[in-house]
Amino acid sequence: MATVLAARGLTRDFRGFRAVDGVDLDVAEGAVHALVGPNGAGKTTLFHMLTGFVRPTAGRVEVAGRDITGLPPERVAQLGVARSFQITSLFPGLTAIEHVELALQRDDGWRFWRSDKLLRRHAERARELLDLVGLADQAGTTAGSLAYGRKRALELALALALQPSILLLDEPTAGMGVEDVDRTVDLIGRLRQGRTVLLVEHNMSVVGALADRVTVLQAGRVLVEGSYDEVRADERVITAYLGSADVAH
Repeated sequence: MATVLAARGLTRDFRGFRAVDGVDLDVAEGAVHALVGPNGAGKTTLFHMLTGFVRPTAGRVEVAGRDITGLPPERVAQLGVARSFQITSLFPGLTAIEHVELALQRDDGWRFWRSDKLLRRHAERARELLDLVGLADQAGTTAGSLAYGRKRALELALALALQPSILLLDEPTAGMGVEDVDRTVDLIGRLRQGRTVLLVEHNMSVVGALADRVTVLQAGRVLVEGSYDEVRADERVITAYLGSADVAH
């Protein structure tokens, strides 16, 4: 399969500390690619560079063969790359549907005056996206009243409002209970249809259920890459990340 998102020698220094060190990464079109590793391995910094939130010290980022290194996040998003974050950043007083409608307004340039037809189209699309992420019955609920797992689902709807072909998910199941984790795994499985997904994830059961390919980072470098079964069985991964054979299995 063709590579749609790539890192080439990607490096980032912070005041003498090298958070990411010469990472090469190829994410295949239509795949779910997981990025795993211990805390401090450089996963989120790599995500930031791939999406324009942090400029690399060295190396480059490519989308469908196009060098996008240094482009701001809004330009990266316009190229079909959207992401979620580890920490939710919603407006507590706005309803779920109001959040999505606001996200959809980017297409009409945030014009003050909008036709009734355009507003209806946004409302219809917002409801479609909420239904996709399992929030149709909570469209009128304020974000501050949503359970944590449902807030993460709303953030996925906001990312999908950008109509991405590449979706980057940073710890999508962090802090969730078992029921929400299962729901999120099912949701990501459905979202991958027609999209490429790159996710950072600590829950190896989630990785095993979703990932076609797994890249393990350690100290800012690629330690191992392969299928889930290959990575799980690798002694370097067990030592550096999983910690023990019991966790690995």
